[in-house]
Amino acid sequence: MRFSYAMISVASAALALSGSGLAAARGGVSAPHLAENSFAALAQPLPYPYDEAGNAGRDVDAALARAKAAHKLLLIDMGGNWCGDCRVLAGTMALPDLAPFVARHFVVVTVDVGRFSKNMDVARRFGAQRPTGVPALLIVDPDNNALLDNGHTQALADARSMNPQALADWLAQWVK
Repeated sequence: MRFSYAMISVASAALALSGSGLAAARGGVSAPHLAENSFAALAQPLPYPYDEAGNAGRDVDAALARAKAAHKLLLIDMGGNWCGDCRVLAGTMALPDLAPFVARHFVVVTVDVGRFSKNMDVARRFGAQRPTGVPALLIVDPDNNALLDNGHTQALADARSMNPQALADWLAQWVK
């Protein structure tokens, strides 16, 4: 039953909100224009992206090193597998039309926050407020550990109400 509900809710949200339009991105990088049939890929079970037994500090350190070496931004996705918006966000970022853009510009690491009971130090480490909603995304410049989306880390806490193009546009604004 869980998979059927997830498939229906994601597909319904995507189809109901299938507007498009490219936002002006900082630094001249545009979001990819996603085809209308991108929504068809959402009709599958949503992922469980967070490792509940993982070591967030070690994972973030490793991702930060990879981002710096690759000259990419670090995208820290803080959330929980119990959160529908978090799972929709992970599924949307994995869409075939969006995943190459994400991989080209970001190193992504997921951090399980439990029920806001663990790994809150990750947000503080980069100068962000303690998340009160998830998903909370931290976009970090690995060259100086600067939090680029300060004040906007919880902008995607209603990810299920966004279409894939809106997510692409939001991500593109942080790319240099």
